[in-house]
Amino acid sequence: SAPDSEPWSCSGGPETWAESFPVANGPRQSPIDIVPTQAQHDPSLKHLKLKYDPATAKGILNNGHSFQVDFTDDDNSSTLAGGPVTGIYRLRQFHFHWGSSDDKGSEHTVAGTKFPCELHLVHWNTKYPNFGEAASKPDGLAVVGVFLKIGSANPRLQKVLDALDDIRSKGRQTTFSNFDPKTLLPAALDFWTYEGSLTTPPLLESVTWIVLKDQVSVSPAQMAKFRSLLFTSEGEAPSCMVDNFRPPQPLKGRKVRASFK
Repeated sequence: SAPDSEPWSCSGGPETWAESFPVANGPRQSPIDIVPTQAQHDPSLKHLKLKYDPATAKGILNNGHSFQVDFTDDDNSSTLAGGPVTGIYRLRQFHFHWGSSDDKGSEHTVAGTKFPCELHLVHWNTKYPNFGEAASKPDGLAVVGVFLKIGSANPRLQKVLDALDDIRSKGRQTTFSNFDPKTLLPAALDFWTYEGSLTTPPLLESVTWIVLKDQVSVSPAQMAKFRSLLFTSEGEAPSCMVDNFRPPQPLKGRKVRASFK
C-alpha cells in the first residue's frame, strides 16, 4: 500500500481493503458522517437499556490495530436492549479508534467534525448461538459509539489507560477485571442510529449503530497514552498505533434516525 497510508496490519490501509473484501463498497458500510439536520427524530425509538456487570471484564489485548477489553459473554450479565433493537444483545468487547493528533481520530463524524477518539462497545444478538454466528447476520450486532473530546482528564478512563503499558506491542494481552464500561458513557444516552457495518475487515454489514450525541472528556496527556501503543510486534521496528480509523463511507440512501428532537 502507499507509504502514507495507515500501517494497518499486513493487509494495508483502508484504501486497499476492497481488494480482499468486496463488501467494502457495499450498501451499508460504516462509519458515516452524521448530519444532525438531516437525521429524523423517531419518537418510536425506545430508551437505551445498558446493564453491565463489572465481574464480566476478563482481559485486555493489543490486536495490532487497536486494543480491546474482552468480556465473558456466556450469560446475560452484561447486555444492551431497547433503543433501535429488539431482543437482548450481549457485550463482547470494547475498543477505541484515535488519531495522530487531537484534531482527528474518530470514525464517525458529526457534520464533518472529527473528534480525537471514538469508543465502540460491541454487542451480539442472543437470538444467535454465539458472536461468530451473529457477526454475519443483518441484525447480528449492535455497537454503541461514544465520542471523546479534549477537556479535563477522565478518571474513569484511567484504569484502562494504566493497563496499556502491559500490552504495548501487537499480540500482548493481560488480565483486566472488575471494570464497569458504563462508567465510560456520558450521563445522557440520546443517540443517532443507522444500519451499518464493522469498520475493520471483514467489514460485515451486520451492525445496528447507536452513536451517542453527548461526548465524554479526555485530556491531551491521556490521548498521548493511546498513541504510545504499537501496531508492531516485539522484535519488529516499532510503529506507533495512530490513525487507526476508517474514513466515512457513502450513505447510499440510508436514513439516520435520532432518539431526540
